[in-house]
Amino acid sequence: MNNILSTNPSLLIVFAVLITFMLILDLGVLNKKSHVVSNKEATTWTIVWISLSMLFSGLVYWQAGFEKFAQFQSAYWIEKALSVDNLFVFILVFGFFKLEGKLQHKVLIWGIIGALIFRAIFIFSGVELINMTYLPAFDFMGMHFNLSNVGAEHTDFSTKSFFRPNIILTLFGFFLVYAGIKSALAGEEDEEQDYNKGLGAKIIRKIIPVSRNYHGDKFFIRRGTKRFATRLLLVMVVIESTDLIFAVDSIPAIFAIAPDDPFILYTSNIFAILGLRSMYFLLANSIDLFSKLKYGLAFILTFIGVKMLIAPFYHFSSSISLLIVLGVLVLSIIWSVLAKEKK
Repeated sequence: MNNILSTNPSLLIVFAVLITFMLILDLGVLNKKSHVVSNKEATTWTIVWISLSMLFSGLVYWQAGFEKFAQFQSAYWIEKALSVDNLFVFILVFGFFKLEGKLQHKVLIWGIIGALIFRAIFIFSGVELINMTYLPAFDFMGMHFNLSNVGAEHTDFSTKSFFRPNIILTLFGFFLVYAGIKSALAGEEDEEQDYNKGLGAKIIRKIIPVSRNYHGDKFFIRRGTKRFATRLLLVMVVIESTDLIFAVDSIPAIFAIAPDDPFILYTSNIFAILGLRSMYFLLANSIDLFSKLKYGLAFILTFIGVKMLIAPFYHFSSSISLLIVLGVLVLSIIWSVLAKEKK
Protein backbone atom coordinates (compact mmCIF):
# COMPACT_ATOMS: atom_id res chain seq x y z
CA MET A 1 0.00 0.00 0.00
CA ASN A 2 1.43 3.34 -1.10
CA ASN A 3 0.24 5.23 1.97
CA ILE A 4 1.75 8.64 2.66
CA LEU A 5 1.50 8.16 6.43
CA SER A 6 3.89 5.21 6.32
CA THR A 7 6.70 7.60 5.37
CA ASN A 8 5.43 10.98 6.62
CA PRO A 9 3.44 10.52 9.87
CA SER A 10 4.07 14.15 10.84
CA LEU A 11 1.55 15.25 8.20
CA LEU A 12 -1.24 13.70 10.26
CA ILE A 13 -0.27 15.81 13.28
CA VAL A 14 -0.13 18.99 11.19
CA PHE A 15 -3.52 18.23 9.65
CA ALA A 16 -5.18 17.42 13.00
CA VAL A 17 -3.81 20.55 14.72
CA LEU A 18 -4.68 22.84 11.79
CA ILE A 19 -8.24 21.57 11.35
CA THR A 20 -8.95 21.59 15.10
CA PHE A 21 -7.65 25.15 15.48
CA MET A 22 -9.61 26.43 12.46
CA LEU A 23 -12.84 24.74 13.57
CA ILE A 24 -12.54 26.27 17.04
CA LEU A 25 -11.79 29.68 15.52
CA ASP A 26 -14.44 29.55 12.81
CA LEU A 27 -17.29 27.77 14.58
CA GLY A 28 -16.57 28.31 18.25
CA VAL A 29 -15.27 31.89 18.41
CA LEU A 30 -16.01 34.03 15.34
CA ASN A 31 -19.33 32.41 14.44
CA LYS A 32 -20.63 31.34 17.83
CA LYS A 33 -23.96 33.11 17.31
CA SER A 34 -26.24 32.55 14.34
CA HIS A 35 -26.18 35.52 11.97
CA VAL A 36 -26.69 36.51 8.36
CA VAL A 37 -23.42 35.96 6.47
CA SER A 38 -22.50 38.94 4.29
CA ASN A 39 -20.83 38.62 0.89
CA LYS A 40 -17.67 40.14 2.37
CA GLU A 41 -17.51 37.59 5.19
CA ALA A 42 -18.30 34.71 2.82
CA THR A 43 -15.61 35.84 0.38
CA THR A 44 -13.03 36.21 3.15
CA TRP A 45 -13.63 32.72 4.56
CA THR A 46 -13.76 31.15 1.11
CA ILE A 47 -10.33 32.62 0.35
CA VAL A 48 -9.02 31.52 3.76
CA TRP A 49 -10.08 27.89 3.32
CA ILE A 50 -8.84 27.62 -0.27
CA SER A 51 -5.52 29.20 0.75
CA LEU A 52 -5.11 26.77 3.65
CA SER A 53 -5.89 23.88 1.30
CA MET A 54 -3.23 25.02 -1.15
CA LEU A 55 -0.69 25.53 1.63
CA PHE A 56 -1.33 22.04 2.96
CA SER A 57 -0.96 20.59 -0.54
CA GLY A 58 2.38 22.42 -0.73
CA LEU A 59 3.38 20.69 2.50
CA VAL A 60 2.37 17.36 0.96
CA TYR A 61 4.57 18.17 -2.06
CA TRP A 62 7.52 19.05 0.20
CA GLN A 63 7.17 15.92 2.33
CA ALA A 64 6.00 13.32 -0.20
CA GLY A 65 6.72 14.57 -3.72
CA PHE A 66 4.81 15.68 -6.79
CA GLU A 67 2.74 12.51 -7.29
CA LYS A 68 1.06 12.84 -3.87
CA PHE A 69 0.67 16.58 -4.42
CA ALA A 70 -1.14 15.93 -7.72
CA GLN A 71 -3.32 13.29 -6.07
CA PHE A 72 -4.31 15.73 -3.31
CA GLN A 73 -5.07 18.49 -5.80
CA SER A 74 -7.10 16.19 -8.05
CA ALA A 75 -9.17 14.78 -5.20
CA TYR A 76 -9.63 18.27 -3.71
CA TRP A 77 -10.97 19.88 -6.89
CA ILE A 78 -13.17 16.90 -7.76
CA GLU A 79 -14.78 17.05 -4.31
CA LYS A 80 -15.00 20.85 -4.49
CA ALA A 81 -16.74 20.75 -7.85
CA LEU A 82 -19.19 18.02 -6.87
CA SER A 83 -19.88 19.87 -3.62
CA VAL A 84 -20.87 22.99 -5.57
CA ASP A 85 -23.52 20.85 -7.26
CA ASN A 86 -24.61 19.80 -3.78
CA LEU A 87 -24.93 23.43 -2.75
CA PHE A 88 -27.46 24.03 -5.51
CA VAL A 89 -29.69 21.47 -3.79
CA PHE A 90 -29.10 23.17 -0.42
CA ILE A 91 -30.44 26.40 -1.96
CA LEU A 92 -33.56 24.54 -3.09
CA VAL A 93 -34.00 22.88 0.34
CA PHE A 94 -33.72 26.17 2.23
CA GLY A 95 -36.12 27.80 -0.20
CA PHE A 96 -38.60 24.94 0.13
CA PHE A 97 -38.62 25.17 3.94
CA LYS A 98 -38.48 29.01 3.85
CA LEU A 99 -35.44 29.08 6.14
CA GLU A 100 -34.00 32.56 6.68
CA GLY A 101 -30.31 33.31 6.21
CA LYS A 102 -29.48 33.59 9.90
CA LEU A 103 -30.69 30.05 10.58
CA GLN A 104 -29.13 28.68 7.38
CA HIS A 105 -25.77 29.47 8.95
CA LYS A 106 -26.36 27.14 11.91
CA VAL A 107 -27.72 24.30 9.76
CA LEU A 108 -24.67 24.45 7.51
CA ILE A 109 -22.30 24.38 10.50
CA TRP A 110 -23.82 21.19 11.90
CA GLY A 111 -24.10 19.71 8.42
CA ILE A 112 -20.37 20.16 7.89
CA ILE A 113 -19.57 18.58 11.27
CA GLY A 114 -21.68 15.57 10.28
CA ALA A 115 -19.89 15.40 6.93
CA LEU A 116 -16.50 15.23 8.69
CA ILE A 117 -17.64 12.12 10.56
CA PHE A 118 -19.40 10.31 7.71
CA ARG A 119 -16.62 11.04 5.20
CA ALA A 120 -14.11 9.40 7.56
CA ILE A 121 -16.30 6.30 7.80
CA PHE A 122 -16.83 6.09 4.04
CA ILE A 123 -13.23 6.72 3.03
CA PHE A 124 -11.36 4.53 5.52
CA SER A 125 -13.82 1.62 5.26
CA GLY A 126 -13.83 2.04 1.47
CA VAL A 127 -10.04 1.78 1.22
CA GLU A 128 -10.10 -1.39 3.33
CA LEU A 129 -12.86 -2.86 1.17
CA ILE A 130 -10.92 -2.05 -2.00
CA ASN A 131 -7.80 -3.71 -0.62
CA MET A 132 -9.84 -6.86 0.06
CA THR A 133 -11.36 -7.11 -3.42
CA TYR A 134 -8.37 -7.18 -5.78
CA LEU A 135 -8.56 -10.13 -8.15
CA PRO A 136 -5.67 -12.63 -8.21
CA ALA A 137 -3.16 -12.65 -11.06
CA PHE A 138 -4.42 -14.09 -14.33
CA ASP A 139 -3.80 -14.00 -18.09
CA PHE A 140 -6.30 -12.28 -20.38
CA MET A 141 -5.67 -12.21 -24.14
CA GLY A 142 -1.95 -12.51 -23.58
CA MET A 143 -1.84 -9.80 -20.92
CA HIS A 144 -0.59 -10.82 -17.50
CA PHE A 145 -2.15 -9.14 -14.47
CA ASN A 146 0.57 -9.24 -11.83
CA LEU A 147 -0.44 -9.99 -8.24
CA SER A 148 2.55 -8.07 -6.86
CA ASN A 149 1.82 -4.80 -8.68
CA VAL A 150 -0.51 -3.34 -6.05
CA GLY A 151 -0.51 0.45 -5.91
CA ALA A 152 2.04 0.85 -8.72
CA GLU A 153 2.31 4.35 -10.12
CA HIS A 154 2.85 3.32 -13.75
CA THR A 155 2.23 0.51 -16.21
CA ASP A 156 5.27 -1.40 -17.42
CA PHE A 157 4.34 -2.76 -20.84
CA SER A 158 7.81 -4.25 -21.42
CA THR A 159 7.20 -6.90 -18.75
CA LYS A 160 3.41 -7.04 -19.22
CA SER A 161 2.95 -6.01 -15.60
CA PHE A 162 -0.37 -4.27 -15.10
CA PHE A 163 -2.57 -2.88 -12.35
CA ARG A 164 -4.62 -5.60 -10.73
CA PRO A 165 -8.34 -5.50 -11.58
CA ASN A 166 -10.49 -4.68 -8.56
CA ILE A 167 -14.14 -5.64 -8.17
CA ILE A 168 -15.17 -2.54 -6.18
CA LEU A 169 -13.31 -0.05 -8.38
CA THR A 170 -14.80 -1.65 -11.49
CA LEU A 171 -18.32 -1.36 -10.05
CA PHE A 172 -17.59 2.25 -9.08
CA GLY A 173 -16.41 2.88 -12.62
CA PHE A 174 -19.65 1.63 -14.19
CA PHE A 175 -21.68 3.58 -11.63
CA LEU A 176 -19.83 6.85 -12.29
CA VAL A 177 -20.21 6.52 -16.06
CA TYR A 178 -23.94 5.96 -15.53
CA ALA A 179 -24.13 8.88 -13.04
CA GLY A 180 -22.28 11.18 -15.43
CA ILE A 181 -24.55 10.40 -18.38
CA LYS A 182 -27.66 10.68 -16.20
CA SER A 183 -26.48 14.02 -14.82
CA ALA A 184 -25.91 15.44 -18.31
CA LEU A 185 -29.40 14.41 -19.42
CA ALA A 186 -31.19 15.41 -16.21
CA GLY A 187 -33.81 18.16 -16.30
CA GLU A 188 -34.81 20.57 -13.53
CA GLU A 189 -37.01 18.17 -11.57
CA ASP A 190 -35.16 18.96 -8.32
CA GLU A 191 -36.82 22.36 -8.22
CA GLU A 192 -40.24 20.70 -7.87
CA GLN A 193 -39.18 18.06 -5.36
CA ASP A 194 -41.07 17.77 -2.08
CA TYR A 195 -38.29 17.59 0.50
CA ASN A 196 -40.87 16.96 3.24
CA LYS A 197 -41.27 13.45 1.84
CA GLY A 198 -37.57 12.60 1.60
CA LEU A 199 -35.92 9.75 3.48
CA GLY A 200 -34.32 12.04 6.10
CA ALA A 201 -37.61 13.77 6.86
CA LYS A 202 -39.43 10.45 7.21
CA ILE A 203 -36.79 9.06 9.58
CA ILE A 204 -36.76 12.07 11.95
CA ARG A 205 -40.57 12.05 12.14
CA LYS A 206 -40.54 8.38 13.13
CA ILE A 207 -38.07 9.10 15.94
CA ILE A 208 -39.60 12.23 17.46
CA PRO A 209 -42.62 14.52 16.86
CA VAL A 210 -41.69 17.56 14.76
CA SER A 211 -43.06 21.04 15.33
CA ARG A 212 -44.48 22.87 12.31
CA ASN A 213 -42.70 26.09 13.28
CA TYR A 214 -39.20 27.44 13.83
CA HIS A 215 -38.28 28.39 17.39
CA GLY A 216 -35.27 30.63 16.90
CA ASP A 217 -32.11 28.57 16.51
CA LYS A 218 -33.30 25.75 18.78
CA PHE A 219 -33.36 22.16 17.60
CA PHE A 220 -35.64 20.93 20.40
CA ILE A 221 -38.46 22.41 22.49
CA ARG A 222 -40.55 21.09 25.36
CA ARG A 223 -44.31 21.47 25.65
CA GLY A 224 -45.47 20.29 29.04
CA THR A 225 -43.90 16.89 29.54
CA LYS A 226 -43.43 16.17 25.85
CA ARG A 227 -40.34 16.95 23.81
CA PHE A 228 -40.52 18.05 20.17
CA ALA A 229 -38.00 18.55 17.40
CA THR A 230 -38.27 21.97 15.78
CA ARG A 231 -38.58 22.56 12.06
CA LEU A 232 -34.92 23.62 12.13
CA LEU A 233 -33.82 20.11 13.12
CA LEU A 234 -35.96 18.71 10.31
CA VAL A 235 -34.16 20.94 7.81
CA MET A 236 -30.76 19.93 9.21
CA VAL A 237 -31.58 16.22 8.87
CA VAL A 238 -32.76 16.77 5.27
CA ILE A 239 -29.50 18.60 4.50
CA GLU A 240 -27.41 15.86 6.14
CA SER A 241 -29.25 13.09 4.29
CA THR A 242 -28.85 15.02 1.03
CA ASP A 243 -25.10 15.24 1.64
CA LEU A 244 -24.94 11.48 2.25
CA ILE A 245 -26.68 10.86 -1.06
CA PHE A 246 -24.20 13.12 -2.87
CA ALA A 247 -21.33 11.30 -1.16
CA VAL A 248 -22.37 8.24 -3.18
CA ASP A 249 -21.03 10.12 -6.23
CA SER A 250 -18.12 12.04 -4.75
CA ILE A 251 -16.48 9.32 -2.64
CA PRO A 252 -16.24 6.73 -5.45
CA ALA A 253 -14.93 9.49 -7.72
CA ILE A 254 -11.94 10.30 -5.52
CA PHE A 255 -11.12 6.60 -5.07
CA ALA A 256 -9.96 6.69 -8.69
CA ILE A 257 -7.25 9.15 -7.67
CA ALA A 258 -5.56 7.33 -4.77
CA PRO A 259 -7.40 4.10 -3.89
CA ASP A 260 -4.62 2.96 -1.57
CA ASP A 261 -4.08 6.20 0.39
CA PRO A 262 -6.93 7.16 2.77
CA PHE A 263 -4.92 10.07 4.18
CA ILE A 264 -4.76 11.87 0.83
CA LEU A 265 -8.44 11.14 0.18
CA TYR A 266 -9.66 12.25 3.61
CA THR A 267 -7.55 15.40 3.99
CA SER A 268 -8.41 16.66 0.49
CA ASN A 269 -12.08 15.84 1.12
CA ILE A 270 -12.18 17.67 4.45
CA PHE A 271 -10.42 20.77 3.14
CA ALA A 272 -12.92 20.89 0.27
CA ILE A 273 -15.91 20.49 2.61
CA LEU A 274 -14.83 23.00 5.26
CA GLY A 275 -15.01 25.85 2.79
CA LEU A 276 -18.54 24.99 1.71
CA ARG A 277 -20.41 27.03 4.34
CA SER A 278 -18.93 30.32 3.18
CA MET A 279 -19.06 29.27 -0.47
CA TYR A 280 -22.78 28.56 -0.13
CA PHE A 281 -23.58 32.19 0.64
CA LEU A 282 -21.52 33.34 -2.35
CA LEU A 283 -23.16 30.80 -4.61
CA ALA A 284 -26.68 31.77 -3.52
CA ASN A 285 -26.03 35.30 -4.84
CA SER A 286 -24.27 34.32 -8.08
CA ILE A 287 -26.00 31.13 -9.18
CA ASP A 288 -26.04 32.22 -12.86
CA LEU A 289 -22.23 31.92 -12.97
CA PHE A 290 -22.58 28.15 -12.58
CA SER A 291 -25.59 27.43 -14.80
CA LYS A 292 -23.57 25.11 -17.09
CA LEU A 293 -21.52 23.50 -14.34
CA LYS A 294 -23.66 20.36 -14.33
CA TYR A 295 -22.37 19.47 -17.79
CA GLY A 296 -18.79 19.86 -16.63
CA LEU A 297 -19.48 17.69 -13.59
CA ALA A 298 -21.16 15.10 -15.81
CA PHE A 299 -18.04 14.95 -17.98
CA ILE A 300 -15.79 14.66 -14.92
CA LEU A 301 -17.85 11.80 -13.45
CA THR A 302 -17.83 9.99 -16.79
CA PHE A 303 -14.08 10.54 -17.25
CA ILE A 304 -13.31 9.22 -13.76
CA GLY A 305 -15.58 6.23 -14.34
CA VAL A 306 -13.80 5.40 -17.59
CA LYS A 307 -10.46 5.88 -15.83
CA MET A 308 -11.48 3.28 -13.24
CA LEU A 309 -12.63 0.82 -15.88
CA ILE A 310 -9.44 0.99 -17.98
CA ALA A 311 -7.07 1.14 -14.98
CA PRO A 312 -6.01 -2.52 -15.37
CA PHE A 313 -4.85 -1.72 -18.92
CA TYR A 314 -3.85 1.93 -18.90
CA HIS A 315 -2.97 4.41 -16.16
CA PHE A 316 -3.74 8.14 -16.35
CA SER A 317 -1.10 9.93 -14.29
CA SER A 318 -2.33 12.12 -11.44
CA SER A 319 -1.02 15.24 -13.20
CA ILE A 320 -3.03 14.47 -16.37
CA SER A 321 -6.16 13.81 -14.30
CA LEU A 322 -5.65 17.10 -12.46
CA LEU A 323 -5.28 19.07 -15.71
CA ILE A 324 -8.42 17.49 -17.17
CA VAL A 325 -10.50 18.19 -14.04
CA LEU A 326 -9.34 21.81 -13.72
CA GLY A 327 -9.70 22.42 -17.46
CA VAL A 328 -13.28 21.13 -17.54
CA LEU A 329 -14.24 23.23 -14.49
CA VAL A 330 -12.77 26.41 -15.99
CA LEU A 331 -14.47 25.81 -19.35
CA SER A 332 -17.80 25.14 -17.59
CA ILE A 333 -17.63 28.45 -15.74
CA ILE A 334 -16.60 30.35 -18.89
CA TRP A 335 -19.52 28.74 -20.73
CA SER A 336 -21.87 29.77 -17.88
CA VAL A 337 -20.66 33.38 -17.99
CA LEU A 338 -21.02 33.58 -21.78
CA ALA A 339 -24.50 32.04 -21.60
CA LYS A 340 -25.50 34.57 -18.95
CA GLU A 341 -24.28 37.51 -21.04
CA LYS A 342 -26.07 36.19 -24.14
CA LYS A 343 -29.28 35.75 -22.17
